[in-house]
Amino acid sequence: MQRRDFLKIALAANLMPACSPLVRGIAENSEATLLHFTDCHAQLLPVYYQEPPTNLDSGLAQNKPPHLTGQQFLKFYDITNNSREAYAFTHLDFVKNAQNFGKTGGFAHLATLIKQLRANRGEHKTLLLDGGDTWQGSATALWTQGADMVQACNLLGVDVMTGHWEFTYEAEILKRNLQAFKGEFLAQNIHLSEEAQFARDTDNDKVFKAYTLRQCGKVRVAIIGQAFPFTPIANPKRFVKDWQFGIKEQQLQQTIDEIRANKSADVVVLLSHNGMDVDLKLASRVKGLDIILGGHTHDAIPQPVIVNQTWVTNAGSHGKFLAVLDLQVKQGRLIDINYQLLPVFSDLISADTEMQQLINKIRQPYLKKLRQPLAVTKQLLYRRDNFYGTFDQLLVDALREVNSAEIAFSPGFRWGSALLPEQTLYFEDVMNHTAITYPETSVRLMTGLEIKNILEDVADNLFNPDPYYQQGGDMVRVGGLHYRCFPKAKIGQRIQELRLNNGELLQANQSYQVAGWANVATKATGLPIWSVVSEYLEDNTILSI
Repeated sequence: MQRRDFLKIALAANLMPACSPLVRGIAENSEATLLHFTDCHAQLLPVYYQEPPTNLDSGLAQNKPPHLTGQQFLKFYDITNNSREAYAFTHLDFVKNAQNFGKTGGFAHLATLIKQLRANRGEHKTLLLDGGDTWQGSATALWTQGADMVQACNLLGVDVMTGHWEFTYEAEILKRNLQAFKGEFLAQNIHLSEEAQFARDTDNDKVFKAYTLRQCGKVRVAIIGQAFPFTPIANPKRFVKDWQFGIKEQQLQQTIDEIRANKSADVVVLLSHNGMDVDLKLASRVKGLDIILGGHTHDAIPQPVIVNQTWVTNAGSHGKFLAVLDLQVKQGRLIDINYQLLPVFSDLISADTEMQQLINKIRQPYLKKLRQPLAVTKQLLYRRDNFYGTFDQLLVDALREVNSAEIAFSPGFRWGSALLPEQTLYFEDVMNHTAITYPETSVRLMTGLEIKNILEDVADNLFNPDPYYQQGGDMVRVGGLHYRCFPKAKIGQRIQELRLNNGELLQANQSYQVAGWANVATKATGLPIWSVVSEYLEDNTILSI
């Protein structure tokens, strides 16, 4: 790849300054273009979304993507402080830059960008790929059971997708949504369990199509789907009780070998929801894969990481970015990629009329509930960070107070839009952080040892030095409790000095009242988390976390 400080199309020139190191023109010999977005989490409207202040590595990726944040990120990618790019890709001066540059994303703005890129490249020379976590994450997605996002994706023109949170709808609902979806849904790494095969009296263990072959201009592109491999662990298994998941590295290699042996494709792409660390390891072990278009960990990576001969990317989240890959192919092989990860600045890109009309139609029946004011913020409310987020603090504060609990847990989800200081917090904003199909809360007694073991388990998931044992997400959020974490310590030794808010050390054999939500192992029976937060805010209308 060669950097260019000019643009050959007016579109991109209007999106970012011509001097931007992130923007380059179309590759002169481009024969096909892949467009990729991922992890939009059902955000149809533009949002504020702060990138993480902290994104620690597991020990193997120190000072490397995707574990760069702040000034380290800007220096690595040669991005100017307080620029639009700095605002899009980092947390630095977020409030000030958000006030200057406005919101990002929004399906109507994304639609305009995609239409212009397709018109520029040629409709027949582009493919739009969706990395998943698309049908979940908002109130309207939950209330329509993902149908609103299927409509929006159909209008956007998604050609191929894979998934993760899509599986947390009931099987029949997922089947209905897939029937309505006009693109292809791929997942080479999901199979029927032996019990399900027996019950259905079949030897075929395939659940979804593994790959598809698409003609993109003169280029033949093979796209293999890789759904989130740990779905039955990270989410309730009851949603996918008949399915087996995994990374399926050997099976993936066999699929690639089959495609290469048949000479049925010039370019082989993995549309992945593994998470970037997993994808980097996978690229080091699998041969014959040209590109990995990654998702799940919400990493916005301006330039691909090349592992052996595989280009590994990740396209951020919340509709903030669109990855554009102009491919150069010679004699049936990929020889170069012109890559851009374009921030979708909603103040620079006009809203597509047709998409905006659809969004308005989807939202209209729910507007009164969505726009119910609950409080006024006095500081930035955000979620994304390895250990702490102010919006998560709101959730654990509500859980503790409403349930009269000493301690509260909230999952370390990475999705959820931010609110600036002095903004009204609406019911919709709460749903943007809590809209899942298992939102029920619970309160139970737990010993100090049980609490420590939970934290150790989550820390191992996040900081295990082997990416294949990482499941994404951040540390579980805690209320009423403080601890020290040593990410590079051995399992069982990462969490130390657990103390209650009053400074008392947690006692291993003493029981504590613990509130939580989003239980994975068992179905809880308490109020949904959004009801708990709404009740808490009745007495806390001016929020200062």
